[in-house]
Amino acid sequence: MPPWLTVVGIGEDGFKGLGKNARHALLGASRIIGGQRQLDLLPVCIRGERQVWPSPFSLAPVLERYGEPVCVLASGDPMFFGVGASLARQLPSSEMLVLPAPSSCSLAAARMGWPLQDVVTLSVVARPIAALNAQLSSGVRLLVLSNDGQSPAAIAALLRERGFGPSRLSVLEHLGGEAERRIDGAANDWADPVVADLNLIAIECIAQANAPRLSRLAGLPDSAFRHDGQLTKRDVRAITLARLAPVPGELLWDVGAGSGSIGIEWMRAHPGCRALAIEADEGRQLLIEHNRDALGVPGLQLIRGSAPQALVGLERPDAVFIGGGVTREGVLDACWAALKPGGRLIANAVTLQSEMTLMAWREQHGGEVTRIHIAQAQPLGDFDTWRQALPITLLDVVKPFDA
Repeated sequence: MPPWLTVVGIGEDGFKGLGKNARHALLGASRIIGGQRQLDLLPVCIRGERQVWPSPFSLAPVLERYGEPVCVLASGDPMFFGVGASLARQLPSSEMLVLPAPSSCSLAAARMGWPLQDVVTLSVVARPIAALNAQLSSGVRLLVLSNDGQSPAAIAALLRERGFGPSRLSVLEHLGGEAERRIDGAANDWADPVVADLNLIAIECIAQANAPRLSRLAGLPDSAFRHDGQLTKRDVRAITLARLAPVPGELLWDVGAGSGSIGIEWMRAHPGCRALAIEADEGRQLLIEHNRDALGVPGLQLIRGSAPQALVGLERPDAVFIGGGVTREGVLDACWAALKPGGRLIANAVTLQSEMTLMAWREQHGGEVTRIHIAQAQPLGDFDTWRQALPITLLDVVKPFDA
């Protein structure tokens, strides 16, 4: 079947900025669906019936006209955080023809003189700005698609709060159009000027001298998390995450999540990593919610409840970490049953009872057992000595593909 749907990206320069193929598609379409701002850019010679996206947004107006010559009009590059990406998840590529215009990020990189391959691009359109926290490192350049005219002030406030007040911001409005404008400033003294809703923010991250150094690699300082003592400590956390081996697109269950440190660091490993934090204690649930935003992974999903009951109906995981509740009846078996073939199950034990549970379970399912001993130098009178932390027993099991 030839493409029945054409997705046309249009810039601020309107119809005159479109190529021949895009113009031809619009002229031949029986229906053109898009936002009001994009539809208003079309001249009267375009005869197809115009339809504005519904609110709340839905792809139904397109999908209901399957097979008809329909055009979707989008802003810039439809495949870059745009409706084209949403449609591609519903339709095979053979049924869609996508004709992009330059994306706002391409235009912004050109205006800033920044090589696009060296820039981190992200969107806060209908998304929490807390996601920026995962990207903040001195020297990093960010291009951020704004949600509206309030986004620059909100992002400047976030940068100040996280110790990146010296960072330089450039707000670029109406890129590629006659009304294009650029506003420059530093987060520390951002004056909150009136900004158009259609804008993009270029950020050159500069940290204050006392800003915490938060690597994307596993093993953040314990001080990066709010916790009540129920926290997988830094060195053990790094070892545990190395065994869990985060891979883009995979889902982790962090069972008995405590402060959520394992699930949070799993998601910080790559934007495509997903995690569910299962926690029954209300106080710790609040800690998880704070930590996930402060460390830039607001997409971590909190499941309020106790395993194994809270696990029923959840999406099957690619990896499971059990940091608490190992001795609770049915937890290990429920996690193992839900785990996808080839998935990893890691469980940590501190008490003799939980260690015995892991050893007995290993007799049936196999796996490796590792004893982790961590000692730190601490004062003893006028001298120093080693203070041994409680040893951790780590069970590492890979589920067979034929299980």
